[in-house]
Amino acid sequence: MTERFVNHATFVVERTYAASPGKVYSAWSDQTAKSKWFSKPDIFEFHVGGREYSKGGPPGGPVFTFDACYQEIVSEQRIVYTYTLDADDTRISASLTTVEFIPVEGGTKLVFTEQGAFLDGHDTPEIREHGTNEMLDALGKTL
Repeated sequence: MTERFVNHATFVVERTYAASPGKVYSAWSDQTAKSKWFSKPDIFEFHVGGREYSKGGPPGGPVFTFDACYQEIVSEQRIVYTYTLDADDTRISASLTTVEFIPVEGGTKLVFTEQGAFLDGHDTPEIREHGTNEMLDALGKTL
């Protein structure tokens, strides 16, 4: 029998963008804008209780399934969502994520906090944090 375990972890990634909170928020809340820096969703229902769902991955690599539910949305201030991530048919994590948009001189400070349950060693907080850094860098390039 395979050993089963959960690694709980929280990480925070911050970025400051030379764009207004409204513009940075729109990059998360508008399907077309978000598709420029995040996976193109199969389902995008941006409202409390709404779902965001996408499936894809690199050629020859695993198929990743992102399945999120929006828990709270405060326009231009905060987005809170829960999500699961699967690699092929294996659940690798379940997370609570908060994205904050804070006005600062010359732009927006984005604070991304993820509290995750990383399952059975299929993913780690370090790998997820690295991926989040790459994702937020891609967001910055689109802004």
